Amino acid sequence: MTPQQRGVRSRRLTVVAAALVASAALACGPGFAAGAGVTRVADPPAPTPAVPAPPATAQTPAPQAPVPQAPAPQAPVLLAPVPETPAPQNPVPQLPAPVTPAPVPPAVTPAPGTSAGPGPTPAPPQRPAFGAYLDYGPLGVARMAQLSTWLGGAELRVGHTYLPGDRWSNIEGRPGFLDVWAHWRREKADRMLVLNVPMMERNEDGVSDAEVRRLLRRGADGEFDQHFKALAERLVELDVPDTVLVLGWEMNGITYTHRCGPDPEAWKTYWNRIVTAMRSVPGQRFKFDFAPSRGRDAVPWPQCYPGDDTVDIVGMDSYDQPSGLTFDQQVKEPYGLQEHVEFAEKHGKAISYPEWGLFRNGDNATYMRGMLAWMDAHKPLYNTLTDYCPHGVWQCRQNPEASEVYRAVLSGRPAVPTLLPSTPAPSASAQPATPQPVTPQPAGQPVPQPSPSAAPARCSPLDLGDWVEYWLGGKLCVRLDWYSRRH
Repeated sequence: MTPQQRGVRSRRLTVVAAALVASAALACGPGFAAGAGVTRVADPPAPTPAVPAPPATAQTPAPQAPVPQAPAPQAPVLLAPVPETPAPQNPVPQLPAPVTPAPVPPAVTPAPGTSAGPGPTPAPPQRPAFGAYLDYGPLGVARMAQLSTWLGGAELRVGHTYLPGDRWSNIEGRPGFLDVWAHWRREKADRMLVLNVPMMERNEDGVSDAEVRRLLRRGADGEFDQHFKALAERLVELDVPDTVLVLGWEMNGITYTHRCGPDPEAWKTYWNRIVTAMRSVPGQRFKFDFAPSRGRDAVPWPQCYPGDDTVDIVGMDSYDQPSGLTFDQQVKEPYGLQEHVEFAEKHGKAISYPEWGLFRNGDNATYMRGMLAWMDAHKPLYNTLTDYCPHGVWQCRQNPEASEVYRAVLSGRPAVPTLLPSTPAPSASAQPATPQPVTPQPAGQPVPQPSPSAAPARCSPLDLGDWVEYWLGGKLCVRLDWYSRRH
């Protein structure tokens, strides 16, 4: 090897070493490293009782700290962003024909005693408020823009996340955890932040009914008020005082420590104490969402309703279950979708669907079409699809047919009609010839969680933590084959 070749090799190895040192410095920034004495955030609460939540990654961003810049890209360093699915291909727009302006109507003389100024400008029609649960940490915010691209630019106005229910310090909104969500909410006035709030610590620890009963009575006596007041103060400090709080969700089931069944009266008193404590914080404008699971579950959910004074929204978590239950049966079953709508109307409340998606009946396009049509007809305040397997349609590749229905409807393409559940589908012979929607390419589908497979081939990814990767737009990785490719 000549001296010149040795010099080139030495300089290249120096570049690799510099990249690794810079990456390690990023990874070891305050609160980002997994290890080195830094405590990892506990797993997020499972959005549905029967399916575990996606594995959590380290989520401990430094509060309001400047993000260090990524090192200047050298030959061996590549930035591998989370893959995005390209937007649907649209035909080339045609130039519109000339439009003849309509004649201007004559001016109207106002009646005596009235103002001659123009009347109020009609408000533009409200866009539907929808979103999806994509991840409980910063990656959930980053993926909303990618999902919007997959939907042809349809805007997700709702951001949805969960407070960990392992300990009271997390239920209080640990500093740094909600910052990126608050930043997203503040960017546009018409956005909505939806936050699921556990009512008890050890919320998924399999606590016995007897212990739950004792805890509910302690809560009803005011023992835990200070934790929820601290959360309210935290949200006001973050300038998101209008957050929608899904408090004690799926209380009619058996999974969570904040379940209602062991003592419904104590549960209702406890709910009212929490709402009163949070509303006592100056500047708050919270909306409280009472969101049981669809159907009877362990107890009929109306038995847990705490009263109109402390409930702003009557929500419902509605997955495609149990096996064999059709969408029409989900509408008509006791405490099902129809009863939910009627109950809310009787109490003068808006409705919502904080969690919904596929489940026990697999890739069920009929359910997807029916649920979208139901929400189109009944106008919930918001809805958020749970988008990971087995429920989802974007991050989960095992539901291609339901995925295409969701994408076609929300992208505004006419190929998939939104039929109401009671309307029979037209026969194949009676259907007009319409263009079929473009099937999403599997290579464009993102994976539920970032992994080394998201990086380029023969590229070694560096784990910098979700917060850094969110701002960088993806993982930083080093290609280890660059030297052999040149010799």
